[in-house]
Amino acid sequence: MKNLFWVLCVVASVSFLSWNNAYAAAEVKQVCKDKTDKAGKPVMDKKTGKPTQECKQVKMHKKLEVTK
Repeated sequence: MKNLFWVLCVVASVSFLSWNNAYAAAEVKQVCKDKTDKAGKPVMDKKTGKPTQECKQVKMHKKLEVTK
């Protein structure tokens, strides 16, 4: 009886973890923005002459549409 209980607990936890991971994944997008100094001017790269950029990884969440 105890073995059956433990088997059911393991099956339930594995199924919950797989269900949770399927809905927890979000799309990841890379967003880049020019660096600015204290005066608000863009910081230029000395070698290329182009503005230096800061890039971040951002999660994109889907919005739910509500209908009446």
